[in-house]
Amino acid sequence: MSIMNPIEPGAAFDRFMAEQAPTSVDQEVWQPGDQPLPALYLSHGAPPVFDDAHWMNQLFGWARSMTKPKAILVISAHWESAPLGLSSPEPGTPLVYDFGGFAPRYFSMRYRTPDATNLARKVAAVIPDDEALHEHAGRGLDHGAWVPLKVMYPYADIPVLQLSMPTHDPERLFQLGRRLQPLRHEGVLIIGSGFMTHGLRHATREMFWENQIPGWSKEFDAWVAEALARGDFDTLAGYDQAPGMPYAHPTVEHFTPLFITLGAATDPEAAPTTVIDDFQFGFAKRSVQFA
Repeated sequence: MSIMNPIEPGAAFDRFMAEQAPTSVDQEVWQPGDQPLPALYLSHGAPPVFDDAHWMNQLFGWARSMTKPKAILVISAHWESAPLGLSSPEPGTPLVYDFGGFAPRYFSMRYRTPDATNLARKVAAVIPDDEALHEHAGRGLDHGAWVPLKVMYPYADIPVLQLSMPTHDPERLFQLGRRLQPLRHEGVLIIGSGFMTHGLRHATREMFWENQIPGWSKEFDAWVAEALARGDFDTLAGYDQAPGMPYAHPTVEHFTPLFITLGAATDPEAAPTTVIDDFQFGFAKRSVQFA
């Protein structure tokens, strides 16, 4: 058996909740006067995360390395919408199960976060008056948000909102990130949630069952790592010419949240800290943190 076809779906997550999650209850919470929280680009995975102890360790360890946020704002690959949309701030808004083909266990998972009205006001305050921001009263968190957060902050005790991705234009996304950047000084963790390579159209059985890493996935991932180390926005913005394309991203929504993270960074030209740099199912999980 494998994490793609576990004997007991979610058993690794149940062990995590029993053995590791309780260590987070005393995590120091961000306070005014602390350093601003970082901006993250996170390769978010899907339900198989909950059967992958290694991946859960990576995500949980990452969360534990930071002070606990007052609130979290996620821009996910799975909500492309213009004008800008904001998910419901109501506590316990039902999740979006935007995946298929997995065990019923994952469709019964919940992540009931607290009221996020105050965060919604903060987001609205940094969006220019001439740019529409629509609150989607019935929209909850999609799997680009709740899957990783269910591991990073397992008790769902932090207000969370999603902001839609209104474009794939790197400069426009970068400028959106710049507008969001002040929120980091108020204890808000900003996450661009995607997947560093996401060539599902070109995936093979060997990738999923033997974790074979295709050349296009390695090449694109290495190209990104080198450009980030140089602080080279222009190269990153030309992603359509990158090695491994278009196989690494037949559609680009899993890559472009990176530009919001870059915009939200204090110094977008500074090399980020690479927190995760391995592969799963042949796809690059590279995830980075900007100060």
